[in-house]
Amino acid sequence: MMKLLLSVFFTLLTCSSFAQFFTDDFKDTSQLVIEMAPAPNSSVYTDHGKLILDTKGGVTVWVNKRLEGNIKIEYKRKVLTEDKINDRLSDLNTFWMAQDPLNPNLFTRNGVLERYDSLKLYYVGMGGNTNSTTRFRKYEGNGIRTLIQEYKDADHLLKKDKEYKITIIVKDGVSSYFVDDVLYFTYKDPNPITAGYFGFRSTWSRQEISQLRIYKL
Repeated sequence: MMKLLLSVFFTLLTCSSFAQFFTDDFKDTSQLVIEMAPAPNSSVYTDHGKLILDTKGGVTVWVNKRLEGNIKIEYKRKVLTEDKINDRLSDLNTFWMAQDPLNPNLFTRNGVLERYDSLKLYYVGMGGNTNSTTRFRKYEGNGIRTLIQEYKDADHLLKKDKEYKITIIVKDGVSSYFVDDVLYFTYKDPNPITAGYFGFRSTWSRQEISQLRIYKL
């Protein structure tokens, strides 16, 4: 019954009329801003329509397009585990509606996670802490990172070499996060963040991302 209700909820959200606002098929990184911790054997690049995050330390790849109002973000993403140097099943993470209360220029950081604590944003860390937690947080813009919800069960953690379809919907102050059309998180924010930037986030892993689409309601 619960799965049916969640499916109906997702259908109602996704049946809303969306106009495509931004797309990236990752022929290059010209539409992105890369913030990568200085670490050996780390790189971010595109390969045959895939964005590759291959890093030993932390990395944030921002879409260089400010978002505002009601939006829908979709993409496909996989954590790769083929025994290459940075392969680790962990940290399929995401920032959205990110803004810096103290600086109109968001892009001033170096990929180290703690450097983002002063931002306002929503964050999902899927399979974080070496694939032991999946968490939804709100960064309040003052160093506080409010934990909204957390999972530790296997159904909500990462599966080896599985490609996921991620959907994020921000609508009328509610942020919802879906994995393969299953609702993982939803949060009606009493003080919603209504504008900001979207970014792929990870640390110590190798991941591929494709088919990024952002729609405006």
